[in-house]
Amino acid sequence: MKKVAILMGSETDRQIMEAALPYLDHFQVPHDVQVISAHRNPDEVADFARSARDRGYGVLIAGAGMAAHLAGALKAHTILPVIGVPLPGGLSDGMDALLSTVQMPKGVPVATVSVGKAGAINAAVLAAEILALADAALEERLEAYKARGAKL
Repeated sequence: MKKVAILMGSETDRQIMEAALPYLDHFQVPHDVQVISAHRNPDEVADFARSARDRGYGVLIAGAGMAAHLAGALKAHTILPVIGVPLPGGLSDGMDALLSTVQMPKGVPVATVSVGKAGAINAAVLAAEILALADAALEERLEAYKARGAKL
């Protein structure tokens, strides 16, 4: 099975982004967590995105606040699905990050979920659904999850 990368722009984002982990664990989706900043480490972001597919990743989840450039910076260098999680903390407690994440230019899509912890959880579920397109056992785990009312 392909892995999911959970990336965040700052160590301070970890508490919110790690809300995704119990869901990925429940669905038995392998994952890695890494802090990588689009602004402080742009070359590292580009290298990660370019090599992600060869390193076994199938979906990238990017959490960032304020300007929220991480998801777009990753997407600029990969054809893998990228899910952006806008994080609270800037204007209107995440509205700036939401708009920055969702406003991608045509032809460079980033799937965008809600702001904060709910968004991190939804990103995990969406990543599992994407990977389930090629994995019948994962599809069955997702069907069971839905039958329980989308609860672990």
